[in-house]
Formats: sequence, C-alpha cells, structure tokens
Amino acid sequence: MQFTKSNAKIQRDVHSLLNKYPTVMSLVNDIVQQNGRSFLVGGAVRDLLFGLPIKDLDIEVYGLSPQELEKLLSRYGSVDLVGKVFGVFRVQNLDVDWSLPRIDMAGRKPEVIIDPSMNIEQALRRRDLTINAMAIDLSMYTLIDPFGGLNDMRNKILRTPDPVFFIEDPLRFYRVMQFISRFEMYPEEQLNELCKKMDISKVSVERIDEEFRKLMLKSNNPSLGIRWIKSISRLNNILPELAALVDVMQSSRWHPEYDAFEHTMQAVDAAARLKYDSDDNKLIVLLAALCHDLGKATTTEQIEDEWRSFGHSKAGVEPTKQLLKRITRNKELIETVAKMVRYHMQPIQFVESDAHLSAYKRLATKLAPHVTLDMLAKLALADQQGRNPHGHEPIDKRDTRIDIFLQKAEQAHVLHKTEKPILSGRDLLDVIEPGPHMGKLLKKAYELQIEEGIKDKQELKRRVLSKQ
Repeated sequence: MQFTKSNAKIQRDVHSLLNKYPTVMSLVNDIVQQNGRSFLVGGAVRDLLFGLPIKDLDIEVYGLSPQELEKLLSRYGSVDLVGKVFGVFRVQNLDVDWSLPRIDMAGRKPEVIIDPSMNIEQALRRRDLTINAMAIDLSMYTLIDPFGGLNDMRNKILRTPDPVFFIEDPLRFYRVMQFISRFEMYPEEQLNELCKKMDISKVSVERIDEEFRKLMLKSNNPSLGIRWIKSISRLNNILPELAALVDVMQSSRWHPEYDAFEHTMQAVDAAARLKYDSDDNKLIVLLAALCHDLGKATTTEQIEDEWRSFGHSKAGVEPTKQLLKRITRNKELIETVAKMVRYHMQPIQFVESDAHLSAYKRLATKLAPHVTLDMLAKLALADQQGRNPHGHEPIDKRDTRIDIFLQKAEQAHVLHKTEKPILSGRDLLDVIEPGPHMGKLLKKAYELQIEEGIKDKQELKRRVLSKQ
C-alpha cells in the first residue's frame, strides 16, 4: 500500500476543516477507544487536496459492526437510520455521513454487503477514479493513496483503480464526463476504451440529471465533457440532437469558428463564465446555450454561396425538448429552456431594428415567469462570444448591442421583471361579473397599457370597456 505522510499543509488543512465540526474529533476518539479506525474519504479528500471548498464530509469507519457504530453515534444525538441498509448513518444536527466499508453487487437493485473487517485498500479499489480513491486517517492525519490519485491530480489524468469494478456502475460514465469539465482532467486510454464500450442504457434520467447539473454548474468549461463524449464516438448515442450540428456549416462572416457544434461549445463555456443570481438561473441559461442553435441542423442551406439558417430559432424548439428529455424529467425546466431558444435572437434584432420600449415589455411578458430579459441578454452575449476562429476558448469581448438591449430593458423597467398590470378584476366588478369575459377584458387592458403606455387606472378602464 502506498502511504504519503501528511505534510504540514495537509495537517493545517485537515485541522482547519475539522474545527468546523468539533463533535467529529470526539467521535473519532471514541471510535479509537473501541478499537476502530476512522478515515475521511471520497470527494472531501479530493477537494481538500485541490484546495476547493468542502461541503460534505464522508467518514468511513473500520473495525466496528453496524450496531456498535450506531450505539456510539447515539451518544451524540438521534441517529438517522435511513441509510442503515447501506451502512450509512447520520447524527441529527451533524452534517456528516458515517459509513461502513461495503461491497455493492452489480445490478439495478444491488445487494449490499457490509464488511467492517475489510482492508482500506480493498475498499478504495471499488471507487470510480483514483482521485476519489484516497483517504485520510483521522487519527494520524496520514494520506492513504494506494492507487496514485495524488500524482494523477498533479498530472491531470483520470484513471480507474480497477476496470472490473468501474464498469459495474454505468453512472460512472457520466461522472467521468463532469469530472473532465470540473477539474480539466483527461482520461487515460484504458478509461477511454472502457467508456466507449460501456452499456449506459439503464442509467435513469434522474441520475443523469444530477451529473449534468454538476457539469453545468461546477465548471468553467462545460464543453470539455461534451467534447469528450464526441471524441469517443458516443455523442450521437447520448445527445443526437447536438451531434446533428457537427459539420453544419455557418456563414464565415458571422461565424468564423467553423461549424455549429464548435460554436455551441464555445457559447456554453462563455455562458458558464457569466455571473448569475442563482444556480437555477445559471442552469437555465447554460442549457439554453447548449440548445440555442439546434434548429440549424434542419434549416441550414447555402444561398448564393453563403450558408444561412433562416428560422432556426423557432425550428430549435422541438429538438431542444427532445434533447432535454434525455437528461431531465423537469418539465418546467424543459419548457423554460425551449422558450429561451425560441427568442434567443431577439436582443440583437431588437437593437438593430430600434424596437420601441413596448416591444421590450411584450417580450418580458412572453418570457415570464422563469426567464427575464437579463437572462436572455446573457444567452445572447454567450452566443456572440462563442465565435473564436483561433481556438476553442470563447472571445472575451462584449457586444455593444447587448449593452444597448440591457439599457433599453432597464429604461422600460422590465429588465428583471414584467410590468405590473394596472387594472385588476376588482376594478371591473361594478360593471362585469367574474368569468371568461372579464379575463379577456383584463388581457386587452394589459395590452393597451403596454402598447400605449397608459398609467391612469380610470383611463385604462374607460378605454377597455369602450372596446368590448
């Protein structure tokens, strides 16, 4: 077994981390008293060595039975038994997973065998990648690295500790995808060959959703994972709507970066580097960047020696829905992203046509409630920045038309919200009974309010009633 004696930095980092969990060290000492050993494992070790923030602690306990560990943990509070069948425990109000070494048998409903006497090296061998197959002994602060994960981190290489165990869990294919993007590490040839041949047809959409969220939300270059899927010839199998953009030519006047696939990859990376109010908004914009030009696959044609894609934004709505159904069951998210794809050309078109403020107000209403003009502007900016002919990095340049769009939207007071209707149902109760007719009048009143800039409630009421 390969041990790396903890240096001063690792000791400081572990000490600083555990200071946030004072109960943990007490538990670790109790486990030692019971002739057990505790190891920090998995992503927490990896992120500690990368110098990244650590949100979740996973501690694996050796030498104790499930009953002994549960009894010990119960001294510190109520023990959550939800994960007991998997050898995982939680003490209430302590954000730490305490697990026992286990063997997960292959299959959709794998049998779990808990083995407290298992060797730490044997347990780590079952993990997906060497960068996740390291542990820190919490008694001695010793880094245990039997498969060279630390060296792989330094060399930016993704390897598996054991090819046989790797292919038992097809979800690991998608984990490789998102690790490539998050850590900008690259699989060695054996791992590539495994992933080329893995049967991933049984992975549930819910699990795929989790990995794509990490791909989009936790990396500066989400395209890296998707480019990798293409490089091992699985893009058509996983995201055929996106694969259809490969070699779809574009006008070099507007798109010097080559085909629609390359443009899309650069646009996704550009979108990932913008600032967002929330992860939900970021996910919407990045997925929209991924899908915004899917319509080019069916609308692109050569007209007078120039490639054109008339109507591609509208044509992209259905393939967007089809692609997203492969990676999420969130119907609201799918419809929201499809709406952004439908209108992704509007910011540039609005500025070039010098659209009135009322047009901005109408567009804000069409996009509501989950998309704002600010989010649409981010998508448009990413679209403009994804046009680098000299490499894969998006260009670091703002399009002045996007800034004008933002200014006009702010001027119309609809950058982050829609204009609030002046007239409500209660304002019409003296002349109209509640029902479909009232709903139609209120819709018409809102249209008049936006189109003509009417601010006076009584004037708006008079106008709408005169048109019924």
